[in-house]
Amino acid sequence: MKRELVSSGAPWELVVGYSRAVRVGNQIFVSGTTATSSDGLAVAIDDAYQQTKYILAKIQDALEQAGASLTDVVRTRMFVTDIDRWEEIGKAHGEFFGSIRPAATMVQVSRLIDPQHLVEIEADAIVADTEPASRAP
Repeated sequence: MKRELVSSGAPWELVVGYSRAVRVGNQIFVSGTTATSSDGLAVAIDDAYQQTKYILAKIQDALEQAGASLTDVVRTRMFVTDIDRWEEIGKAHGEFFGSIRPAATMVQVSRLIDPQHLVEIEADAIVADTEPASRAP
């Protein structure tokens, strides 16, 4: 089965050995994504709502590069450093997924790699089978 890697261009993808997203068949798995700009700096410092929106836009871009869209997302996992901010994070998640309603998890973690990151999100998607069915000769 073909394996397609999607890169965001972050320098640590090669150092750590991961891809922003991986597509195998009709499944796409998006790595934990934070509110980090292309120059490696955290964005929207101390604003969980804006960080979540930034992250979900990055996830949307990775999905599109892999031939999918937000409507194909079946699960999200949100790792947050302060669960008391769940409403801010949930509001942004709802703006992207309100009508899609994937299975979702939000858990508090003790910290993320950059102390300015408040949220990290993973997403899994399943796209409609685009391969034509085999036909007998």
